[in-house]
Amino acid sequence: MQLNLAFAVKIQIQVNYTIFIFYFKPTNTLLPMKQTLTCLFLASATLVACNNNESTEAPAVDSVAMNAISEESFVNTVKTLSSDEFLGRMPFTEGETKTINYLKEQFESLGLAPGNGDSYFQEAPLVEITSFPNQTLTLSGENGSINLNLLDDFVMGSRHLEENIQVEDSELIFAGFGIVAPEYDWNDYEGLDVEGKTVVVMVNDPGYYDKSLFKGETMTYYGRWTYKFEEAARQGATGILIIHDTGAASYGWNVVRSGWSGPQMALESEDNGASLAKFEGWLSAESAKQMFALAGVDADIIEQAKKPGFKAVDLGLSTSASIRNEVEHSTSNNVIAKLEGSERPDEVIIYAGHWDHLGIGEPLEGDSIYNGAIDNATGIAAILEIAKAFTQASVAPERTILFMGLTAEEQGLLGSEYYATHPIYPLSKTVANINIDAMGATGETKDITVIGLGQSEMDEYVEEAASLQGRSIQGDRNPSAGSFFRSDHFNFAKVGVPAIYAGGGSNYVDQSEEAQSKREMFAGRYHTQKDEYDESYWQLGGIMNDIKLFFQVGYTLSMETTFPKWKEGSEFKEAGEKR
Repeated sequence: MQLNLAFAVKIQIQVNYTIFIFYFKPTNTLLPMKQTLTCLFLASATLVACNNNESTEAPAVDSVAMNAISEESFVNTVKTLSSDEFLGRMPFTEGETKTINYLKEQFESLGLAPGNGDSYFQEAPLVEITSFPNQTLTLSGENGSINLNLLDDFVMGSRHLEENIQVEDSELIFAGFGIVAPEYDWNDYEGLDVEGKTVVVMVNDPGYYDKSLFKGETMTYYGRWTYKFEEAARQGATGILIIHDTGAASYGWNVVRSGWSGPQMALESEDNGASLAKFEGWLSAESAKQMFALAGVDADIIEQAKKPGFKAVDLGLSTSASIRNEVEHSTSNNVIAKLEGSERPDEVIIYAGHWDHLGIGEPLEGDSIYNGAIDNATGIAAILEIAKAFTQASVAPERTILFMGLTAEEQGLLGSEYYATHPIYPLSKTVANINIDAMGATGETKDITVIGLGQSEMDEYVEEAASLQGRSIQGDRNPSAGSFFRSDHFNFAKVGVPAIYAGGGSNYVDQSEEAQSKREMFAGRYHTQKDEYDESYWQLGGIMNDIKLFFQVGYTLSMETTFPKWKEGSEFKEAGEKR
């Protein structure tokens, strides 16, 4: 038995794998703990508390709520959403229509109310841009020129909503990491005027190379490619090219190539993208070497840029860009349902996961549908199981619980960005976000991984729930990959809402060769047509434990009066204090 003080006395009991939580609310003053405990008895799933000869029924999470979480119904949901019938769940397609209507029906069947007034949908106006740059990018200088080939050597696009983008003879400036971070005493743009020019920058941040800088091996948002584009635009650059590095990016050139070879989506903006750089893109590592050689700069310029005090370098080169854009305006949908709180309905806890995937692409072994079973039919199925558990809890949550299926995560976290910038419920009353994305069907683990461990007090809620399952928590195994900035919780964090992104750990309960062989079957399936449900190697015990843990975290939050906070050193602490 574990005792803890929240707004009263919280008593947690674990019986095998069933978790009981009781909140004892005294009517006068607390009795001594020993005397208090003698006043409690458990009858079926209900705790009756006595204090000074008075008794009340206290809120409890009992076996009814936990047992509502069903592996069978979870699997059925995953099978449905990842079936060929849903066409890869791409926004703007028939796959979206099928998916959002399915989610609405599931929320209705659970008795959940619409989450946006009288509607289950929040429209998110998006624009789909297909950019067709010239097949060759030429870099020219006094020593000659080099021609780079589209997709093999560079990728490029524009988010300006114009049919034709023309940039002539834009000077190239190497601006190190392309970072302006006063809190780390780092400014790669210091003294630079890049208006009309193209900046060439490195991926990741200085901490990747020198653990004494920034947050060391843990990537900050300054290391994300999205930040590089944002900062270049703020500086007035006409173009930006990021130098790819497999280690620093945490993915190979093939990921960049495939991600930039088709339509891109963005939220509608008032200025139609005019505030952004006219073109954005990447250079392969080999192309960057050729560029520096043509410029005649020091061979170790990349190494110099990793150190404090580096000054941007004019490469003495220029380039021109010509891009034809095809633009389609449309509207996608977040799907939102709610269970209203019994005591503080204006305070909300958000469970969210993205419903979208990649749709239909080029055939692979005769299969062209990106079914997205792990990513993210599992997350949506988990949210439905958690919603069912909340509706069946013996004592209703005191705060309102929102359940969200978000759109266009695969297109740049756009559905969550739209909600975060157009919230239906005040951010000041939003307690926390629990993000569920791409759950691991690789078996039970003795630990759970918290992406971005150390960011907020949400860590402690996960740790407490994990301890009731006999599990420990650990941080991201590859913190330099910047995973905290690559799923929907990030947009909630940006506006100050404490957000958690967690999943199965790495210390597996079943270490047998058979179990390990099944785990290896997942290799190479991410973002391919092979991400499908297959009972022959999916091991669901870990997922079911994680779903119960996520429910536990949300229920605990729902019964408290306090709000979790960002921790010192978090880049989101200031936003949290302002909301």
